[in-house]
This record gives sequence, C-alpha cells and structure tokens, in this order.
Amino acid sequence: MKKNLAQRIHNYDNPRSIGSRFRAKRIAPLREMINKAYQQHGKVSIIDVGGTKTYWNLIGDKILSEKNVTITVINLAGTLYEGGGENNDKSFTYIEADGCDLSQFEDKSFHIVHSNSVIEHVGSWERMVTFAEEIRRVGQNYFVQAPYFWFPIEPHFMVPFIHWFSEQIRVSLVMKYSMGEYKKTENLDEAVNLVKHIHLPDKKMFSRLFSDAEIKQEKVFLFTKSLIAIKDRL
Repeated sequence: MKKNLAQRIHNYDNPRSIGSRFRAKRIAPLREMINKAYQQHGKVSIIDVGGTKTYWNLIGDKILSEKNVTITVINLAGTLYEGGGENNDKSFTYIEADGCDLSQFEDKSFHIVHSNSVIEHVGSWERMVTFAEEIRRVGQNYFVQAPYFWFPIEPHFMVPFIHWFSEQIRVSLVMKYSMGEYKKTENLDEAVNLVKHIHLPDKKMFSRLFSDAEIKQEKVFLFTKSLIAIKDRL
C-alpha cells in the first residue's frame, strides 16, 4: 500500500498524479520567468541543476519552442538521465558536473537557474552553501525548490515524522524497511550514507542560502510542504 501511495505521488510521467499536479501549480512563477526572459532577450537559456528532461513536460515542447528555450541539464558523473549524454535534442544539452562546482560556466551566463528537490541531497551544510552560491553566481535569476523540514511527512521515505528522529533511529529503520523511493538497505554503510544524504532545510536555513530571493511557501491545507526561492529581476 505504501509503495502504491509513493508511486501515485512520485509518478511524474503521469500528469494526473499528485506529484505532477503539485509541480504544475508550483511552476507558475517559472512560466512567468520564462516569458519575461523571452520578452527581454528573444530567447531563454536555462541551466537545470540535478534535473531531468521529463520534468520539463510540465512546461511543454510547444512553449519551449515558441520561447526559444535551451536547457542545460546538469547531473553528477555516472548518473543516469534522459539523453544518455547524447546531444540529439535542440532544446536540451546534458553535462556531467557537480552542482557545487559549476566553474565551467561564467558568472550570470544563464537567464534562469532551476533546481527542484536537489539541494537537500548535496551533503553537508557547507556543500549546501556552496551549491546555493553557484546557483546565484551563474544565473541572472533562479527558481529553487526544496522540501520543508517541518512538513510532517518526509517526501522521500513517505513516512510521517521520520526526518525528526535521531540519525541512529533513521539508520535502524532504513535497514529494516523499504520506504517510499528506497528499498531496505543491505548493510550499515549503505544505511548511514542514505540517511546522511538527505538534509531538509527549514525556513531560516533556506533564507540564509538564498538571501537575495523571495521565499515562497507551497502549502498543503495549513501546512508548508516545500520552500521555493525565486529571484526574478530584470
């Protein structure tokens, strides 16, 4: 049952899934950012740090073509993603790089930097700061989303309150159970690495990371589900 629930929420290939509907609503400001960049430049360059081509189905090929949008998708070396590194799509280019080191790109070289549910996976606080600094450096504007620490359901494991438990308890749980996106880990090392791989920010942390942005809150009923940092200035 939990597996089916996770699939219903995280199946972004299905536009009617819960996750797809949340994302479609969430990206309304991103659509406006694309429109403004096109009006100003006659084209739109986007770097999507840690993204996929599938995500951009929410915008649609028609809009990408009409607005002359090109998207550079960045993922870690060895990470599987659409395109397989073959630049056979005029709208998309795929590059293997660490989002904490985008030194191959010059300052403000993209109209928009986009990153969705990635910063919580980059590692330590120091790496999160570096990741945010690189986003702010290479982009004239940016749209960055992250799940919120104080939302009661952890979005990766799809279990209430697990992210509020101690690291030791979380390690024990992921060794015993398959949860959400993750199968039961096979050993202690794998469990510790998984737990340490996810750091959900709170509002204070997110505001520190993106101090020059407007921080929006994505709500579910009265609860903040995720945080979105938007810098959108001509």
